[in-house]
Amino acid sequence: MKNVAIVGCQGIPAKYGGFESLVENIVGENASSNIHYTVFCSGLDMPDKIHEYKGCTLKYVNMKANGFQSIVYDIFCMMRTFRGYDTVLVLGVSGCMFLPILKLFSKNRLVVNIDGLEHRRAKWGKVARWILRTSESMAVRFADVIIADNKGIQDYVTETYQKPSQLIAYGGDHVIRSIAEEKVDQVLASYGLKKQNYAVCVCRIEPENNCHITLEAFSKSDKELVFIGNWGHSDYAKRLKNQYAQYPNIHILDAIYDLDILYIIRSNASIYVHGHSAGGTNPSLVEAMFFGMPILAFDCVYNRASTQEKASYFKNVEEMLALLNQVHDGSEMRVIAEREYTWKKIAQQYEATY
Repeated sequence: MKNVAIVGCQGIPAKYGGFESLVENIVGENASSNIHYTVFCSGLDMPDKIHEYKGCTLKYVNMKANGFQSIVYDIFCMMRTFRGYDTVLVLGVSGCMFLPILKLFSKNRLVVNIDGLEHRRAKWGKVARWILRTSESMAVRFADVIIADNKGIQDYVTETYQKPSQLIAYGGDHVIRSIAEEKVDQVLASYGLKKQNYAVCVCRIEPENNCHITLEAFSKSDKELVFIGNWGHSDYAKRLKNQYAQYPNIHILDAIYDLDILYIIRSNASIYVHGHSAGGTNPSLVEAMFFGMPILAFDCVYNRASTQEKASYFKNVEEMLALLNQVHDGSEMRVIAEREYTWKKIAQQYEATY
C-alpha cells in the first residue's frame, strides 16, 4: 500500500477552485487499491471537518488556505508529512521554501505541481512575488517529479531551470450531468435567458482575467453576456460591476455554487468567453470545452496550448468585438476535451508519478 499525502489545497469536498476540483477527482478516480490518499485541509475554510471522503483520509490545519497566509498554511501541512507517507503531492509552490527541510528529514517522494507561475500574478506585491519566485525555484530543485499543467508551463521550466517536467493537465468531464428539461427551462427563465442566445464567462474577477476587456466589448455590442464571478471581493471587481451592470445586455451574477444551475447556464450558452492570461491550463476553460461550444479565449500561450489552436483568440476590445460578429464552430473543442481532459486519464497520470 502506498500512502500519498496531498497538501496545498483548501480541502475537499471541493468548494473553491481548480486544485480542490483536481484533488476531489483524482481521489474519486483512484484506480489502484494500492494507493491510500490523505488530504490536508483548512480547518477554518472547511468547518464541517469530516474525516473521510471518497475513501481518503482528511486531516485539518486551523489556518486559512488562501491569500498570503497560504504560504504558512502549506508549510504547516508539510510539517505533518515527515512520517507515515511514501509520497507527498504538493499543489502550488507557496510553501516550497520548506522543501529542503522536508527533503532532509524525510524519505518521502516529492511530487510538485508548480501551478501557473504564481509570482507573475498582478495581485501580489514585490515581497510576495520574491517569496513565490524563490519558492518556485526550491520546488523545481528539490522535487523528485515536477508537474506542469500546460505546455507553456513545461516550456518555461525547461528554459528557466533546464529541468524536465511531466505534462499533466486538468480534467473537465465532471461538469457533464443530466438534468430534466423542465428544470432547464425554469432556471433559464429565472435569469431571463434563452437557449443559445447568450455568451457566458465564469472566472475570478481579477485584472489578469481581463474582465474589463470582456465587459467593455459587450457594452459596445448587442450580444448578450452572462458574467459569473466574485464581484464583491476587490475594488477592481466592485468598480466593474458598478460600471457595467447598467447595460441591459450584460447579466452580472455572483458566484454560483449549485452545480446544476451552473451547468444549465453554461451548457445552454452559444459562446464561452475565457479571458485568463495567466495560470497554465485553466480548469474553467477545460470544463467549457466539454460543452462543445465556440470559445473566444485571450491570446496567450497557455490558452492556445489548452485548445490546441482550435479556438478563436483576442487581445483587446476591438478584436473581441470582431469575433462576436463572426460565426464559430465549437465541435472540435469537445473532441479535444474528450481525448485529453478526462479525469480518469488525469488520475492515472498522477498515480504513475508516485
